[in-house]
Amino acid sequence: MDTGCTAARHDVYAAQCPCREVLDLLANKWSALAIGALEEGPQRFGALRRRLEGVSPKVLTNTLRRLEERGFVDRTVYPAVPLHVEYALTELGHSVAEPLRQLRTWVEVHLDDIRGARTP
Repeated sequence: MDTGCTAARHDVYAAQCPCREVLDLLANKWSALAIGALEEGPQRFGALRRRLEGVSPKVLTNTLRRLEERGFVDRTVYPAVPLHVEYALTELGHSVAEPLRQLRTWVEVHLDDIRGARTP
């Protein structure tokens, strides 16, 4: 199957390029917010859920699972009662954290302009 995407030339505009799956994951608001929260250091699920106000446990679980599957987040289980699980950014996660931070900051800075540009 021709994906329109090779190791030598990735193209997010090509319909079948796997880049689109990664872009979809990173452009998701919960992914961007989870990565931002994890920039502060390793965190337990409950702490992340409190930090990401409004996220349901199911959505956060799915988001963290997808980020882990793609190599952006590490999940470490510590044997304790109750079980202690921490999530942390990997090197890859840290590398994408900066551009996502810039995007989050841009949105905060320009929100009033965006709201003002809405057509009635």
